[in-house]
Amino acid sequence: MKIRLLALACICAGAAAIPANAATVTAEANVARSEGNWGGELAVGVPVIQDGGFAITPAVGAFFHKRDHDGYYEDNSQCFRRSDDEQVGDGRCDSSGTKIFGKVEATYTLPMSFTFGLGARLIGNDLRAYGTAAMPLAPFLDGKVNVGDHYVAAGVQAKF
Repeated sequence: MKIRLLALACICAGAAAIPANAATVTAEANVARSEGNWGGELAVGVPVIQDGGFAITPAVGAFFHKRDHDGYYEDNSQCFRRSDDEQVGDGRCDSSGTKIFGKVEATYTLPMSFTFGLGARLIGNDLRAYGTAAMPLAPFLDGKVNVGDHYVAAGVQAKF
């Protein structure tokens, strides 16, 4: 828990240290599947480095998912799958339905505005790498996909 809070604090501090007129704010809304749960995610970020087409953008967000996990139960602070009584991660027995995450993306935008890159996402106790790609839909709106281990998301990204 301490590592999660520290990572989110570092991301927020890095984003807050950039003057508002020096960077573009990005906001994302995605349909996502994370750790086996379908839901939606909202995120906001600020590039801390922009040079030519290259950018490094930390962001914070929330993943909203179905609260009910009927196939799992909790016993003595341990989470188990009902079908075979195997112990699984605590996230299956957590009924919060909302997970806060931090992420950072390193991207490159080609002259024709197609963007691709790599990212890392910290949600719960899991730090996962993923690939990302975006394509313009309108002047300040991109269609975006993220694909990684136990994570896939597709949606829109606005830059303002």
